[in-house]
Amino acid sequence: MLLFVVFGLVGGWILLWQYASGKAAETLEGWRAREAKEGRVYSCRRQTIAGFPFRIEVNCDRATAVLRNNSPPFELKLANILVAAEIYQPTVLTSEYASPLTVSEPGGAARFVANWQHAQTVLRGTPGSPEQVSIAFDNPRLDRLEGSAKEPVIAAGRIELTGRMLEGSARSHPVIELLLRSNQLSAPGINPAAAAAVDSDVDIVLRGLKDFSPKPWPERFREIQAANGRIEIRKLRLQQSDTLAIGSGTLSLNPQGRLQGQVNVTIAGLEPFLKRIGADKMVQSSRTVEKLAGTLDRFLPGLGDIARQQAGANIGAGINLLGEPTTLEGRRAVKLPLRIDDGTMMLGPIPVGIAPALF
Repeated sequence: MLLFVVFGLVGGWILLWQYASGKAAETLEGWRAREAKEGRVYSCRRQTIAGFPFRIEVNCDRATAVLRNNSPPFELKLANILVAAEIYQPTVLTSEYASPLTVSEPGGAARFVANWQHAQTVLRGTPGSPEQVSIAFDNPRLDRLEGSAKEPVIAAGRIELTGRMLEGSARSHPVIELLLRSNQLSAPGINPAAAAAVDSDVDIVLRGLKDFSPKPWPERFREIQAANGRIEIRKLRLQQSDTLAIGSGTLSLNPQGRLQGQVNVTIAGLEPFLKRIGADKMVQSSRTVEKLAGTLDRFLPGLGDIARQQAGANIGAGINLLGEPTTLEGRRAVKLPLRIDDGTMMLGPIPVGIAPALF
């Protein structure tokens, strides 16, 4: 009798595993179909399912993704993807990715190559009702390929990004929270000022989305603008070398897709930061200083150049005088508004950069 019970339990467990593995495969295919409708096509050279008795593992060898909805379209090729789900929780998919990853035009030669020590995503929910997705990279590095040479673009010790549903649903007016944490993140290939490594901890909430169906992010930001939505920066903490900044605020988007609004920041180590971003040159070439310099040159040729140099040399002291003195983690600091108007960022009265249009 006991033998029949054991056989029954084993047979039942096999049936349960087959059912759960089928549900996991169905969920995975649902995600693929959902993405394919929007021009993001994923495929494997070889796909297998294993993991019996307690897990379901889908192994995708030589994975390829063609993103035709992007402008311009591009193709991703990855060595291997392993997607796993526990038998008792088939709608939580954990994926691990083996580098290298190459980026190219569809069917073309690789333009970028990415490598990492470990990469993982965790996806919760179903294709019709996603709840949360997180992705983490250990020691990632992205290089631009120029013939046989590699030009570094981005590198980090660790990057974590999590997106989760706070309110609403994927079908109706979702409110999305995005959490970004990075350690030793540098981006010399994007901006020289970002060559020094940054540690970051950022919490952003997006309000104004119509739904969360598959679509390009520029289209999502266009929806936010049309609905008079907003981008809430709940928490911002950045540390680069001897500069530390924290802040929070609310931004919106104008009809041209550029940011508007204000973030109130507290900064310790302001002067080295201004030097890294070349704020002195920005001030020297600003309209206000150019107008003043032109007036001075009419009185005495060459006097305008002196005014430009002095304006650039004294910006750190000027901002400290205009801001509110305070302390930050035991260091002398200053509180200032970071105002953004049509994408132009002003730290107090000083231009510090231009944010690109989001659509």
